[in-house]
Amino acid sequence: MAEQLQSSPRLPWTVRLFVSAASFFVDACRRSNCTVNRRLFNFFDYKPSPLTKPHRNLKSSDVPVSRNLWFCLYTHTSTSTKLPVIVFFHGGGFVFMSAASKPYDDFCQRLARELPAVVVSVNYRLSPEHRYPSQYDDGFDVLKFIDDRQNSSLFEAANLGHCFLAGDSAGGNIAHHVAIRESGHEFDNVKVVGMLAIQPFFGGEERTESETRLKRAPLVNMERTDWMWKAFLPEGSDRDHPVANVFGPNAVDISAVDFPATVVFVGGFDPLQDWQRRYYEGLKKRGKQAELVFFPNAIHTFYAYPELEDSSAFIHKVGDFVQSRSVTATDTVH
Repeated sequence: MAEQLQSSPRLPWTVRLFVSAASFFVDACRRSNCTVNRRLFNFFDYKPSPLTKPHRNLKSSDVPVSRNLWFCLYTHTSTSTKLPVIVFFHGGGFVFMSAASKPYDDFCQRLARELPAVVVSVNYRLSPEHRYPSQYDDGFDVLKFIDDRQNSSLFEAANLGHCFLAGDSAGGNIAHHVAIRESGHEFDNVKVVGMLAIQPFFGGEERTESETRLKRAPLVNMERTDWMWKAFLPEGSDRDHPVANVFGPNAVDISAVDFPATVVFVGGFDPLQDWQRRYYEGLKKRGKQAELVFFPNAIHTFYAYPELEDSSAFIHKVGDFVQSRSVTATDTVH
């Protein structure tokens, strides 16, 4: 992590180009009536095929669950020990991208190789065609699928007792709400021992200092996030809905919830950072184990670009967290 705060993010031209293109296509595909031009966005959203043949000791496959729900499973081809499981929810404002999108395929391959871990990347339904709570339903259904003994052959290399929920941006929001649902369900094999909230997407009616100060930040601005909340939340709701402003005026009390230990990743050039800090503080105030990791010079989605120094530091921190929580879980069992 860089120690000296920069006045603006210093990004390689390749990153700037991708972020600019992503912003352009997101804006071009959003309609004022909260519908999406999916055909146009698909021109930008390249989806590579799964790794049916091992590549650098990794293979992947698309696994159907039910209805249109599926996940991409990343497993190692050469390992003698059972690996922790990362159940990952991609970002995109609940509206864009998929588990098959190249940036997320690359990111999940990197997690699987470098941690190492078995990664389950959930392809949940998208808004506005499928509003809240569809995404949370899909995430919870995948956990139940993993837990089902009938599907155990898919997870022979996985330690289901060392399961982590993870998500970036909107996926971080989904991970939070799936964790709440998970805590009230009796699983046979799956034990969630930690959560990775990667620049999670939370919000509210209030305009925070970081939202107003970083109006020109890459990728995220208030106009885009307002539109995404409107496309996701039940019609007629505002941004203080309890699934958006999770510790706001309409929040559901989670003090009694057996919530997993959580690490919250925050970037200094992310307009959402004030909401992410409030999320961390809200967990702590309610007696949950939480840690905040701040990257002063990081933009929203910085972790997706291996060429950035902070991205490597992020992977290292994720590895430390997964290892420490796995050790704690093992000690608790014994």
